[in-house]
Amino acid sequence: MPVRAAGAESGTGVPKSPSEAMEELEHTCPQPRLTLTAPAPFADETSCQCQAPHEKLTIAQARLGTPVDRPVRVYADGIFDLFHAGHARALMQAKTLFPNSYLLVGVCSDDLTHKFKGFTVMNETERYEALRHCRYVDEVIRDAPWTLTPEFLEKHKIDFVAHDDIPYSSAGSDDVYKHIKEAGMFVPTQRTEGISTSDIITRIVRDYDVYARRNLQRGYTAKELNVSFINEKKYRFQNQVDKMKEKVKNVEEKSKEFVYKVEEKSHDLIQKWEEKSREFIGNFLELFGPDGAWKQMFQERSGRMLQAFSPRQSPNSSPTRGRSPSRSPSPPWVINKTSPPSSPKAASASLSSMSEGDEDEK
Repeated sequence: MPVRAAGAESGTGVPKSPSEAMEELEHTCPQPRLTLTAPAPFADETSCQCQAPHEKLTIAQARLGTPVDRPVRVYADGIFDLFHAGHARALMQAKTLFPNSYLLVGVCSDDLTHKFKGFTVMNETERYEALRHCRYVDEVIRDAPWTLTPEFLEKHKIDFVAHDDIPYSSAGSDDVYKHIKEAGMFVPTQRTEGISTSDIITRIVRDYDVYARRNLQRGYTAKELNVSFINEKKYRFQNQVDKMKEKVKNVEEKSKEFVYKVEEKSHDLIQKWEEKSREFIGNFLELFGPDGAWKQMFQERSGRMLQAFSPRQSPNSSPTRGRSPSRSPSPPWVINKTSPPSSPKAASASLSSMSEGDEDEK
């Protein structure tokens, strides 16, 4: 909507006083980002040009969600070197202090940082870009001042300043946020323990040899790493030793794996052999045991052989052609040697009796 200038006429044609005209001005402060498809803008690209009066708020009012026509502008500053999770958590807290807040993040330049704090790992351009891609940041202020002045706070329409409550001594001051706290514009955040830029740099310094060897192996030169000729040769030799250790370790692991497979296979073979041996012994006992099939078959065959060698006698009820059952006839040619004839007459008598018997049979 268009902004009506001071002294504009009302609907009745009577010019309004400057105070009445200022009351009708609407806030045109930038709104928080609703989508995260682009990085946060820089302050010099979209500065707050709102002409409406920026009334002073209390923390209690801001927590209730007032004013309703504009967001609460919260400012957080820092160096943000080696941007890490501790930085992100602090910005998250600053962003969520109030129901409707617009987070501005000030980042100090290299010159100012090197003067008051020390050398940085990342340069200012890299630190600016890291903040632009944090989801909680709505706007980034480059080359932020070390100490916040009333002019800076007024220029950016800052309502509150968010920072951890630990006194920050720097630039000859025991606490650079002392005047902000006295003005009732300071809102504390909680530090994340166990992570900081100093901790990360300490790890790098402690393990310098490891990182130098790694980067040499990746193709960086000794000059780029600021490594002397002797240290370069030492690091390269250590890399070769590490490679040999890795090969030996791989061989040992493969050997253990091979032995494990052999043991597993042998166990399976033994188990299968035991199963087959039990099956073989069971089949052998079924065939050749005390009550096995072989014994039964042998008994049957031996019985047949005995029957073949000793056939059964004829039954007593077979017919006998009228002969006496108690005496079987003797053939006519059989001569009784035990009782020879005592005389020729007796011999002729016996012959005649035999011939008569033959005639009777005929």
